[in-house]
Amino acid sequence: MNASKKKLLLVEDDPTLGYLLSEYLQMNGFEVVWAKTGALGLETLDQHLFDLAILDVSLPDMDGFVVASKIKENTAQLPFIFLTARALKVDVLKGFALGAVDYLKKPIDEEELVVRIKNLINRLPQEQEATAQERVLQLGKYTLHKETQELSINEHTQKLTNRELDLLVYLIQHKNELCTHKAILLKLWGANDYFNKKSLNVFVSHLRKYLQEDPSLSIENIHRKGFILKEEA
Repeated sequence: MNASKKKLLLVEDDPTLGYLLSEYLQMNGFEVVWAKTGALGLETLDQHLFDLAILDVSLPDMDGFVVASKIKENTAQLPFIFLTARALKVDVLKGFALGAVDYLKKPIDEEELVVRIKNLINRLPQEQEATAQERVLQLGKYTLHKETQELSINEHTQKLTNRELDLLVYLIQHKNELCTHKAILLKLWGANDYFNKKSLNVFVSHLRKYLQEDPSLSIENIHRKGFILKEEA
């Protein structure tokens, strides 16, 4: 695995530590985007694709655990770790309960951090690894650029949110097949419930609008079951 292709989000409010970590990780071949608040971190996640997020817990605007919860809601496939001075057992257990792949305590040696990150990325599921490498997908007359989260047709380009991108990629991977509500929600939202289903319907309506310039494409609603992304020959 080539670390130079891996993009990391660092959410850290300490200016000295944030700068040092960003510089050291970049020196070791990673691309790093540094966000100094939880809100900026979440905003950045809606604009870029990442391979891993590194989260502090004690942030000035919101608890890092809240940031992690939002990641699980909006970018369920993104792995994240905590790097924090909060070392109580209750905090560690809470971090792992939220889905963290590691919980690292400050201060940490920079070399150890790099080794841990590389090991974590190397352990990602093969399916996720393969998906990350498929940067450009074709759908009818559209081209989907996963890296920039752009859906293009002719000279028109539509910027997608993380959720829109994840949903469209999932539908493309199961094109002309029934994608049940349950399967989509568990895969992308992490929970199959009433409110997430309402949210799913909203995002499907967004994608229908984006795909309307190619009449060969449609997203069919199968009552009480799910959706089918259809492409006519």
